Amino acid sequence: MDDLKAQLVAEAKAIGFDMAQVCRPDAVGHVAAGLAGFLDKDYHGSMGWLADRTHWRSDPSVLWPEARSVIVLGESYTPEHDPLAVHGMPDRGAISVYAQNRDYHDTVKKRLKRLARWLIAQTGDATQVKVFVDTAPVPEKPLGQAAGLGWQGKHTNLVSRDLGSWFFIGSVFTTIELPPDAAEIDNCGSCRACLDACPTGAFPAPHQIDARRCISYLTIEHHGPVDEDLRALMGNRIYGCDDCLGVCPWNKFAQEAREVKYHARAELVAPKLAELASFDDAGFRTHFSGSPIKRIGRNRFVRNVLYAIGNSGDLALLETTLALCDDPDDVVSDAARWAVGRLRDTG
Repeated sequence: MDDLKAQLVAEAKAIGFDMAQVCRPDAVGHVAAGLAGFLDKDYHGSMGWLADRTHWRSDPSVLWPEARSVIVLGESYTPEHDPLAVHGMPDRGAISVYAQNRDYHDTVKKRLKRLARWLIAQTGDATQVKVFVDTAPVPEKPLGQAAGLGWQGKHTNLVSRDLGSWFFIGSVFTTIELPPDAAEIDNCGSCRACLDACPTGAFPAPHQIDARRCISYLTIEHHGPVDEDLRALMGNRIYGCDDCLGVCPWNKFAQEAREVKYHARAELVAPKLAELASFDDAGFRTHFSGSPIKRIGRNRFVRNVLYAIGNSGDLALLETTLALCDDPDDVVSDAARWAVGRLRDTG
């Protein structure tokens, strides 16, 4: 099986993955306690689906008992530009790097399926496979650490010696028994750059995150108005937040993304808030066709843009904002009125 594994790793890299490691499905026994504590404290906010099928999320060997190996893949999306520079441009919006072009789920899943087909071709039709990329109750980050891909940093995201913080994770579960790799150890040391960088204080402690205060959660997953005490802390972040990733010292080892679909569209690196606020539903869908941003819909997106406008201090945006105070969507109109008040207080 050592030869097969070496061929598998070579094939994965030929397909486009930057890393390919293996672990056992039962290699993450610590997940159950951590997940239970996360849910007990209501850190998941309105993401009720995280409380569903916790037996699967806690133990991948329960998800598919026939599986003998998990192949965990990593693919870099490291940006060519400084993703935090936009925070110094108050009339522009900050979009998380992973969403500055095509939806990565589609690209990664196609590659996972291609690798799975290759494995079956090498081992016979009796081999069974399942592929996952952030779409099922699979603890991908703990599996990534168990396989040696990286370790879960103090911000709870996976960090790699070779890829830094900027990489996507996918997995192939298989009934083939492959030699496992050694688990990665925590290499954060005394560093707390990610914790200190969080604008909203979303980390109650190292390795813990309260999603209810996380800007990624607030701008993407959270429906309805955001608490007013958090709006001012969001700055110009309108879809996701990269602050805890962007400050990680391990990024000095990161490789720039090879896949052109992960290279940022120029118009999404630092888009003008005035233009984004003017979208109707059709315009929003057209502009973000093929983008993960499309899934949150026009209303939630414009809500985020209006919070950024309110934080901009730019009175040139007042007219744009006033026009949205009577928006048919109550959350949008609420955000517009809040932004108008902030701008007038600034003036």
